[in-house]
Amino acid sequence: MQSIYAMHQKHADSLEKEEKFLLMSIENIQDLYLTMLSAMIEIRQKEIEFLEKSAQKFTATPEEKNPNKKFVDNAVLELLSQSESIGTALENRKINNWQLNDDYILLLLAAVKQSDFYEKYMATRTSDFEQDKEFAVALFEMIASNEKLYDYLEDYKLTWVDDIPLVNTQIIKQLRAIKSGKDQFTVPKLYKDTEDRDFVSELFRKTVLNESELSKEYIDKTPNWDTERIAEIDTIILKMAICEFLRFPSIPVKVTINEYLEIAKEYSTPKSSIFINGILDNLVKDFQTKNKLNKTGRGLL
Repeated sequence: MQSIYAMHQKHADSLEKEEKFLLMSIENIQDLYLTMLSAMIEIRQKEIEFLEKSAQKFTATPEEKNPNKKFVDNAVLELLSQSESIGTALENRKINNWQLNDDYILLLLAAVKQSDFYEKYMATRTSDFEQDKEFAVALFEMIASNEKLYDYLEDYKLTWVDDIPLVNTQIIKQLRAIKSGKDQFTVPKLYKDTEDRDFVSELFRKTVLNESELSKEYIDKTPNWDTERIAEIDTIILKMAICEFLRFPSIPVKVTINEYLEIAKEYSTPKSSIFINGILDNLVKDFQTKNKLNKTGRGLL
């Protein structure tokens, strides 16, 4: 939807160029995922370095010589640091944001050490795996909610702004799912399979190449609306939904309607979802009457 909207705004005519940018933007979701995940690893590493330097000072105190290492020995943080899957992905995608901007890591580390959850966790020198996991989750939630980090991510890559909630939710879900220190933390695949990736290009191309034809399907279904006054985002959403209705037989009608209503609520006007829902409901009835919905499989209507 955003890519089609961008094409309209730029009056772009290179479908291949815009499709390439679309796919690249999706690939960047994994870069954001790795950037956020690696922040936890780098924070732990900075604390390790701090403790080592403190212990080596000529005037080191007994506490500095024998510090509480509960934070750096946290089983979940250690698991992340030793994960081959994460290490390989960071290397392959060339993610080095925090090596180049370690001031953000130092800022985050300072905020963590001033927090109540850190003070409570470090009150003793022992813990079990569940306590370590809860601390790791709280640590990530604090990282994810840091405004300065958010500003950095927004400035670094504009397309990341909409992806941050998705990525943060995924990471927290994975952290909570870890059962023990023996679990392997694996970087998830960006696409479920090749068919999943192909869908991105197909929906984009089929919508863009058939915009005029798709728009004819809803123009006479808006008697109380001047088509020129319909929000542009709404027209794009309608075209994409109609495209799925007519050209993607394996996608259930209800799934299409629900997903585009969610997009409308997030990106369009307050009344858009009601307007779009009404149009799509009428279209489905009309398509069913004319036998234009050629859906395959059970429960697709």
